[in-house]
Amino acid sequence: CTDSSLILVINVLPAICFVWQIAMIILFGLFVRYDDESDAHWSEHKHKNNITSDIENDFYYRYPSFQDVHVMIFVGFGFLMTFLKRYSFGGVGFNFLIAAFGLQWALLMQGWFHSLDPNDGLIKIGIENIINADFCVAGCLIAYGALLGKVSPVQLMVLTLFGITLFAVEEYIILNVLHVRDAGGSMVIHTFGAYYGLTISWILYRPKLDHSKNLSGSVYHSDVFAMIGTLFLWMYWPSFNSAIADHGDGQHRAAINTYLALAASVLTTFAISSLSAKKGKLDMVHIQNATLAGGVAMGTAAEFMISPYGSLIVGFVCGIISTFGYLVITPFMEKYLKIQDTCGIHNLHAMPGVLGGVVGAITAATASESVYGHEGLVNTFDFEGNYAKRTPATQGGFQAAGLCVALAFGIVGGAIVGFILRLPCCWGDPSDENCFDDEVYWEVGLISFLFTCFTARWHHRTRIST
Repeated sequence: CTDSSLILVINVLPAICFVWQIAMIILFGLFVRYDDESDAHWSEHKHKNNITSDIENDFYYRYPSFQDVHVMIFVGFGFLMTFLKRYSFGGVGFNFLIAAFGLQWALLMQGWFHSLDPNDGLIKIGIENIINADFCVAGCLIAYGALLGKVSPVQLMVLTLFGITLFAVEEYIILNVLHVRDAGGSMVIHTFGAYYGLTISWILYRPKLDHSKNLSGSVYHSDVFAMIGTLFLWMYWPSFNSAIADHGDGQHRAAINTYLALAASVLTTFAISSLSAKKGKLDMVHIQNATLAGGVAMGTAAEFMISPYGSLIVGFVCGIISTFGYLVITPFMEKYLKIQDTCGIHNLHAMPGVLGGVVGAITAATASESVYGHEGLVNTFDFEGNYAKRTPATQGGFQAAGLCVALAFGIVGGAIVGFILRLPCCWGDPSDENCFDDEVYWEVGLISFLFTCFTARWHHRTRIST
């Protein structure tokens, strides 16, 4: 453990956690209240709005989806990052830390933009707010994937603080100012989060990272743990893309489209992974990641009438480009662009996210009343109020503009935060030879350490004999 890391563990991290939590208690006390559907005055709200049953409360529509999204954030993302042979504590533990840290700030930031009551100036939160807070945190967890094993928990908290602030502004511009539809967040979440993390990784480039190259790989059991994360994400992704879609056909369609795209990306990933190997063997890295790319790309167009075969096409293409990214683009980026992308978020989130934005723009621009019906077209794209005269072609142009905004916020915001994290402060980041090692920040028992060393050695000797 380096001296700066020791100072971090003893002093800085506990102080930040305590001060931040006290600040959140104060801010929530000043600004946050329950909304009408979670307040004890719900009975009065029912009578006033002629609601006859408690089942009309949005909790009963949204909470099952919230449960699934919450599992994705804490179990799916967390375990997906446990593939490194000596960084499982850091992968799942720091994921836990920054998600809990970030969702509180997300409720405030998104509340000020979306849920502020003009009558009393307070933020009113309900079930949809906590789903959106999880979405907001997801962008920062994606960025963490590019920096896994190379940064300290304090740096991760700074990354999350700025990331959520940028996310809230970007989301408001895309969804409210431009009136873009992006239910599953291909642009708002995945494109922004990926390019935010990749830009920070580029700024924090470590030319001597090969000093810890022996720890940057996986072993048999660490890949199995990571596969647990993959399966949770894969199973619950239809809920992720449909969680805040319009009730009824929009939400139903979003789940179906995502389900089909995910299935297609699995088959394509297995095919490309096998074809790319000399002996036709599968690579677990591809199976853990590229199989999820269809869910990412289906985020924007999830509630559109893309048709079932269109969803399969999206998943088919994503499986190809994501696996190709792991085979070719990631090594190219590290060698020539100086971007060290630990988890390959460029292949799982960046490229599929951009593809999802493009698919959404094309699908919106080609929408017609013959396919959607007049009322369906209005409901799907929310052509009401100030947007009542907007045409599908115009909507397609605004969808493309939303993708540009997500890219700009991710790259520019990542550059600013990257330079902040390069400042000579007491960040406690690990030295090059200590990257990807839990012992820098975690108490690692002797038995666990010996077991890891033994399994790594056994796996290495097995590969040689094979």
